[in-house]
Amino acid sequence: MIANQVDIEFSAEDQKAVMEALELVRKKLAFVVGLSTEERRRLSKIGTRSQTFTYQALTVAEQHPELMPRYLDVDGAMRDMNLFIALNPILQTLVELQRLVKDTQTVAGSEAYAAARTAYSSAKKAAKGVGLEDVVGTLSQHFDRAKPTAASQSQAGPSV
Repeated sequence: MIANQVDIEFSAEDQKAVMEALELVRKKLAFVVGLSTEERRRLSKIGTRSQTFTYQALTVAEQHPELMPRYLDVDGAMRDMNLFIALNPILQTLVELQRLVKDTQTVAGSEAYAAARTAYSSAKKAAKGVGLEDVVGTLSQHFDRAKPTAASQSQAGPSV
């Protein structure tokens, strides 16, 4: 028996509503930036300990501007810190939602694929008697494995 962990009809209207809500989120977060892998790697990261340090150091800079170099934009740095803090719960919610959506999609796909394999197996057994030979033949191509070529065998090395 095929497990049925997810069984829902997700209407086109519901999908549209979710996409519109996500578009609103995207518009509200229009300021977000994208980074290349290299840019991401080069940036200093802020963690729990460095978050406390950053906030305290910027507070000192706000309270004692006479001690700070002229080029230090303390107000801008404090806006960055406040943005970092404000984005934390949003990021946590998005990460959790992404995981749940991905897991649900994985379960739905797995269940559909298991049902399809059962349907194929049943159709294969009854194909000759009911004229399904062509359909079963087409479906069977999914399970055909590519025959290894001489080039692929030489790249893989000798068999053990």
